Amino acid sequence: MIRMSKADGFSLMELMITLAIVGILASIAYPSYQESVAKSRRAEASGALLSAAQALERYYSTNGRYTTTAAGSTLPSVFLTTVPESGTAYYTIASSSASANAFTLKASRAGVMAGDACGDFTLDETGSYSITAKPSGSSKSVSDCWRR
Repeated sequence: MIRMSKADGFSLMELMITLAIVGILASIAYPSYQESVAKSRRAEASGALLSAAQALERYYSTNGRYTTTAAGSTLPSVFLTTVPESGTAYYTIASSSASANAFTLKASRAGVMAGDACGDFTLDETGSYSITAKPSGSSKSVSDCWRR
């Protein structure tokens, strides 16, 4: 007597259903992952701005001014200029205005963050923070973007 054994494994229909489910889950998870990565890059940029402001405050307490000369508008190079410090920059840190008793630092978007919905970050000597150059149609608020 010849016995026919049933082949074990997945049918094509089972495989297609599994692939469809995995595709749906991936289409939901990937945008969430991208937003999480963007949030971490924004947090790194705001942290760099806060560190730069702290370095400028230390400079001010030693020299009595934020600028390198009493009548100048050049800040000392006491802070990072790119975020991250090495590798491809996501933000560039620079002064948008400076005087002996005031400064405004700006983290401008660069690289993969160039189209970010939060725009550029600013921080001044009073600790006031804001976002500028936000893309039109963006619903992001200052509290959505700045993670202090």
